[in-house]
This record gives sequence, C-alpha cells and structure tokens, in this order.
Amino acid sequence: MNSRKRATWFGLAAGAGLIAMSGTAFAAGPTCDGGTIKIGSVSTITGPVDFSAAPKAAAAYFDQLNEAGGINGCKIEYFMGDDRGDPLVATQTARDLIDNEKVVVMAGSASLLDCGVNAQLYQRSNVLDVPGLAVDPVCYTAPSVSGVAPGPYVLSTAMLYYASEELGNESICAFNYVIGGWKEAMEGAMAEWEQITGKKLTILDMTLPVQGDLTPYLIRARDEGCDAVFTNQVEPGIVQLINTADAQGIEGIDFVFLASGFTEGVATALKDSPQPIYVGTEWEPYTLENEANSGWRAMIEKAGITPSAFSQAGYLAGEVITSVISGIDGEVTNESVAQALRTMEPATFPIAAAPYLFGEGAMDGPMRATKVVKLDGGVWSVVTPDWLDLPSVN
Repeated sequence: MNSRKRATWFGLAAGAGLIAMSGTAFAAGPTCDGGTIKIGSVSTITGPVDFSAAPKAAAAYFDQLNEAGGINGCKIEYFMGDDRGDPLVATQTARDLIDNEKVVVMAGSASLLDCGVNAQLYQRSNVLDVPGLAVDPVCYTAPSVSGVAPGPYVLSTAMLYYASEELGNESICAFNYVIGGWKEAMEGAMAEWEQITGKKLTILDMTLPVQGDLTPYLIRARDEGCDAVFTNQVEPGIVQLINTADAQGIEGIDFVFLASGFTEGVATALKDSPQPIYVGTEWEPYTLENEANSGWRAMIEKAGITPSAFSQAGYLAGEVITSVISGIDGEVTNESVAQALRTMEPATFPIAAAPYLFGEGAMDGPMRATKVVKLDGGVWSVVTPDWLDLPSVN
C-alpha cells in the first residue's frame, strides 16, 4: 500500500536508530541525484525570540534517519537557516537555500516572519513549506505553506474556550502583543471564540509590550474583575507576567497561555507561584511517557535535546516529510515533492490530534484540538486526558 494512502509513522528502535517504513513496499521508491535529498528551513533562532528547538529537533530526526540508511538509501542534507527576526535576512536565507543549495522542500521551520516574507517565493519556486511552528498569519492563508500544528490563532481560540467552557470563567480578559501582521489574526482568534460561545471578552488589549513593565495590565485585570487572563506571550514574558502577579498579590485569576509556555524553563521558574497556570499543548503533552510519544522521546534522548512542545514540532515535521518522500516513485525533486504533498491523503501520526494534510496548502486540513496542562509545584499535570476539540463556528 502506498504510504500516502494510509497512516504512517516512524519510530526509534532501542539501539537500532530510526527504523524504516514497516510493512511498506514500493515499486521503485524514491531516488536521488548524488545520493542526497536537500531539505531547508528558515527559523528565528537569534533575535527577538529563540525558536531553534523545532529546527534542531528536525535536524536530529534527519541525522538519525541517515544513520539508519536514509530514505531508500538517499541521505538527507538539512539546512537550518536563521532569519534573526529580520525580513531582509529571511528573504536572503530562503533564496540561498532555493537558488544555491537547491533544496526540494522546506520543513521544520519556526519563524516569526518567514511565511509573510517568503510564501510567494515558495509558490513561484514550487518549493513547498511544511513548518514545525507556523507563527506568521500568512502561514494560514498561503497555498505554499501547511504547518503540522494547530497554530497560535486556533490555539488562542481553543484556550479561551477552555477558560470559559471548562474552567467556567465568566469574565475573561485578553492581553496580546503584536508583531508585524499579527493584530488582525489575533483579533480574529478572539472574535471566533465570541462566535462559538456567544460571550464577550471583558478586556481585549493588543498593546502588551514584548519587553517592559506588565504591572499596569495586571492591575487593570484585577480592578475590572477578570476571572481569567489570556496572553500570547512566549516563555520569558510568561515568567515575567506571573512573577509580577505574585509581586502584586494577585489572586483569583486563572492564567491561560499558548504552547510556548509549556517548557521546563517555565515550570522551574514558576514552581513556587500560587497562580493557576494553564497551557495548551498542540500535540500529545511531551511530559507523558506513552506510546504516542515513544518515537519522539527516543529521538530526543539519543540526541540530547531538552523535551519541549517545540521539539515535538520539529520531530513531527520530519515525520511528515519523510513519509511523503518515501511514497515517491522516482527522482526526488521539488516538483515531485510538491506533487506528492498536493495529492497526499490525510496521514495520521500518534503525537498529533488529527491527521495531517497538505492538500492545497494553508488551512486545507487544519487541526482544531489541543490538550491542556496545569503547572502544580513545578510539575506539569495533564488536565484534559482526551483531546479538547474546538467547535467550528456555526
């Protein structure tokens, strides 16, 4: 059976590295000029944030795949470009990978702005993009891009939904920071929650600083009676917000965050905080040592990578593109990979809530589910054993 026609996934066998597609046979299988398949990524590694965990995990995945013989004997050469959060650098990096390195596909990227800057280049070059973390709003409209995660906007709606429908909070307040074209997308995520629930946010403030004093925001939340506070901050901002809440003696507010807060760094930094802290995971919670996480966990342990939701993103992107390339009969080129992605059937991977589909790109096969974890004394505990499915707007 062709690997594009059924659920496929790769695991790590103890002491044997990455294993091949179990029970799958190909008439010819993928072939490669020079014995290598070149895959690229453009990520924000240095600059305003560090999203390197995703492409580093993808690189480790491909390293271990190569140790096991590659894909039908073809080894993966993986390029991890750093856009430094700079649009010009992002453009130059992508062009170099496509024009000079001749990558056939982009996979495992995690960038603040890659989609917005390079999506049209990917479309013109027929070099499609399977990001690990799709952050820029263009990632969810461009036909050349389809990420492996629900993404920050769907997850924002889902976490507001969890706060209102599962935690029972009646007065929910959102304080978001905005970079580039995020404002409209974040407002859309908030509006979708209002459409699904028929409720209204008590506060929607889009002026939260990336760096700066957060005290005025918390005082406003307290004074206006917020039961829950949602923000789209990443790890440093989350730690600062909770530390500020503790310093101000804030009580009675549930704090709700995105997967960027689901880290060992946050757990350690806030282990003594009394604040109720809830985070959406996007994938199977990385803290669970279960069958769904077995392949990813074996990979990161072998590579010495710190467990995190972002490393799961890179691993899953590696799984997806390996599965797709494994189903190609003939030479692996950007054209054959693009064709395989465009015509693939939904593919199921244990670490994800729903099947992955590239299709026509963008939101052709969006995942709309998450699990939620709560921080208790420096330990993440899963509070939704089953996937929390976000209802569609009626």
